[in-house]
Amino acid sequence: MIVSQEIENKEIAKQYKELLRISYQTLTKEDKKMIRAAFDTAVEAHKTQRRKTGEAYVFHPISVAKIVAHQIGMDATSIASALLHDVVEDSEYGLEDIERLFGANVSKIVDGLTKISNLKKDKDISLQAENFRKMLLTLNDDIRVIIIKIADRLHNMQTLDGMAEYKQLKIASETLYIYAPMAHRIGLYNIKTELEDLSFKYIEPNRFESIRIT
Repeated sequence: MIVSQEIENKEIAKQYKELLRISYQTLTKEDKKMIRAAFDTAVEAHKTQRRKTGEAYVFHPISVAKIVAHQIGMDATSIASALLHDVVEDSEYGLEDIERLFGANVSKIVDGLTKISNLKKDKDISLQAENFRKMLLTLNDDIRVIIIKIADRLHNMQTLDGMAEYKQLKIASETLYIYAPMAHRIGLYNIKTELEDLSFKYIEPNRFESIRIT
């Protein structure tokens, strides 16, 4: 569905306000300033990009930040990092720019997220899982990287309908094999269950429907 730029911009602004509202109790003035800067940077970095669904790409990092803020209840640094998680991979912004604008903590988290994204290039899921585990060992000083990556995967699973069927199966299998167990391991039990349910929807659609109806 094609919407006007004005309507889309209003919806982006609305989603940003919603992000602040659901995070409101834990945010200081400085926190809000950092999150606003991260939001503005994400909007600028992704301004020409769209998702397979046709909507502006920036809705994705905003949604990931909302999961991080509301469902997981994480700090402002995590929210800002979630907003920026695809910026280095998908735009002309480099890690040096992120560090200059947001400091070493955010830069380090975004760097970790970018490295994990690069693992997607392995087609063999078991090999990818092994590489993922090795990556975790190098990131154990900041679990926020893994938590944001799981939130990223959750939103991708929630919006998987726009993808081709073979990609849906690949992503769902990967989610079941790698991300759901990871969510369980770090105590994100509700998200683990949602990841499993969403994976099941694409891997076993008939059984999923029969269970859902009953």
